[in-house]
Amino acid sequence: MKLKTLLAKHKSALISRWVDAIVETYPSETAKFLKNKKDQFSNPVGHTIVAETQNLFDQLLEGVDREKVTPFLDRIIRIRAIQEFTPSQAISFVFSLKYIIREVVGPEIDTEDLDQELVDLEATLDFMALVAFDIYMSCREQVYDIRAKEVQQNAFLLLKRANLLVEKPGPKPEDS
Repeated sequence: MKLKTLLAKHKSALISRWVDAIVETYPSETAKFLKNKKDQFSNPVGHTIVAETQNLFDQLLEGVDREKVTPFLDRIIRIRAIQEFTPSQAISFVFSLKYIIREVVGPEIDTEDLDQELVDLEATLDFMALVAFDIYMSCREQVYDIRAKEVQQNAFLLLKRANLLVEKPGPKPEDS
């Protein structure tokens, strides 16, 4: 495929712009921190974004397999799910790569007549976005389950402290 060769040629520029697009979805102070701190221990979110976009891009070049892209998407989406991004905000970074590709290599796509390959690639990105949405929803379900358990536990502790709990009588042991 000529398009994948073209994308590989511009890989570093595409990934760099993709990372920037993801970081820009954060508030400005957070975005500045994510861009400037390169150490994975002082900036685990920024490190994860860079590492996983590289992995996702490599998968895009190799051919996307759900099992292979899921862990890479999961590491990004899991962060965004607990940061209270809406579903559309959380997965929008996948779609942003479409526009970045068109900006960076669009003229070469036109001159090489790679329109059908671009359509196929964009369909692959749509598939990745659907996988990302599934991951997001799974993460949000986990967050809601944790919150529900916390509410139950807090309610139980409050009732216990207020001596408002009544033990439910159980079956009495039989006399032997």
